[in-house]
Amino acid sequence: MASQREVGSVAQRKKILVLTTASLVCSMIMLDSNIVAVSLPAIARSLHASFTDIEWVVSAYVLTFAALLMAAGSYADRHGRKLAVLIGLAVFAVASGLCGLATSAIMLNLARALQGVGASLLLTAALAVINHTFDGSERARAYAFWGSCIGIAITSGPIIGGIITNLAGWRWAFLINLPICAILIAVSFYILSESSDHEAKRLDFAGIVTFSTGLFLLIWALIDGNTAGWASRSIMCRFVGAVVLLAAFIFVELRQERPMVDFALFTQRDFLGSVFAMLGYAGGAQVMIFFLPMFLQNAYGYEPAAAGLAMVPFALPMFLTPRFGGRLANRHSVRSLLAIGLITTFVGDILLYEFARAGVKYLVFAAGMLVVGAGAGLLNSETTKAMQGAVPAQRGGMASGLTSTVRFVGLLLGVAGLGAVLSKAVSREFTAAATVQSLDPRLATAAAKRVASGDLSGFIGAVPPGLQSGVHRAAQAAFAGGFATVSLVAAAVAAASCILTLILTRTKNVVVSPANGVR
Repeated sequence: MASQREVGSVAQRKKILVLTTASLVCSMIMLDSNIVAVSLPAIARSLHASFTDIEWVVSAYVLTFAALLMAAGSYADRHGRKLAVLIGLAVFAVASGLCGLATSAIMLNLARALQGVGASLLLTAALAVINHTFDGSERARAYAFWGSCIGIAITSGPIIGGIITNLAGWRWAFLINLPICAILIAVSFYILSESSDHEAKRLDFAGIVTFSTGLFLLIWALIDGNTAGWASRSIMCRFVGAVVLLAAFIFVELRQERPMVDFALFTQRDFLGSVFAMLGYAGGAQVMIFFLPMFLQNAYGYEPAAAGLAMVPFALPMFLTPRFGGRLANRHSVRSLLAIGLITTFVGDILLYEFARAGVKYLVFAAGMLVVGAGAGLLNSETTKAMQGAVPAQRGGMASGLTSTVRFVGLLLGVAGLGAVLSKAVSREFTAAATVQSLDPRLATAAAKRVASGDLSGFIGAVPPGLQSGVHRAAQAAFAGGFATVSLVAAAVAAASCILTLILTRTKNVVVSPANGVR
């Protein structure tokens, strides 16, 4: 009997080590998606980058990440989850080194795209490892732990990025990944056991090409729309190309014997409701991790490290709320929890809109960050559990790939779409205010591009000395006004997602868990 208990204890410790390793791998990916947020103004100054360029610093990473997640999930299912983790860590390490050595915006963005390739392998494989290792009530607890780790990584990214940027420069926000990857490669090699799906077949190359290219054209159009003109031929061609290719992707997948995406899932109302909840989380809450650090630096004048620390009111509830949400799950349905999270996000976004427009002190503005962070923390783990739970366990790679794809496509569209809103609003408000300040219209138009990128000091030298103070205040006010508009649109996304989730999701009963009875 003692021997059985000892074996059970060893097996349980092994599971804990596997969960910790997989969670740390995922945390590094999420950390890197946000660690550059505070560094963007410094990158813009260092590489003389435009707002479009710095959008790509985030979007190039998320684009390849999101576009390849389902393919990466299929690869992990077919060739092994442990192998996928090790390859992903190697690719991620090489790309991080290239990011740290970049001498131009284009080089940085290409290296960020390569990082996204490695990250896609890492996330899908790590989630599939968790899905394979745990089941039943253990899996729910494992995802709660995973959600807490991800919440810490997502929200601490700007804090860590700000400190690193101040102390060592923005390049070290990337170079720090090299020793981390080396440690994780060694740990993963010894801790993780190999697993795969015996029913998995060859990679769906037609699906990979049509989806990846279609998504790229869509994001490219959204990011360049303000600069090239939304009705211009190049932008319209990209939109048309995106629609054609994404339609071709659906056609190709429907004809596959074992597709990357099982579209039958989208006929299930509960699954579709969780998809809209995930999109609401990404476009209404998670996207703020990109815009808040820029706002804190440009509207309040904080240095990168101070802006990172000022993100704590957003970060803290993202860490604490999943723990509270785990207790709520014992008494409330998934439908209720998703609705609570989206409503909380909506209220927080409205507060950010009102506070940014009113120009309140930071301590007041932080209250809005707390509310949005609470909504994001609850949705972060609940949306993942809802989507993963609708997919058979043997297709863990596909499940994690699909779940993560929806999340990051939503984030990608949020960054690109709200970035277009921010750029347009900031440029319009600054140009109007600078003209009132008697600044030359041509200089005002050129300066507006620097203001939109977060480089408020990059143009001041060209402004007549007597106007510099007034123009700088106008730049801060313009950025605050642009951020207010972004917050209002994010609130609309959260509200629409909440309505669709409530309409579509029918599962109102509390789920029964063998571990604790009612759940």
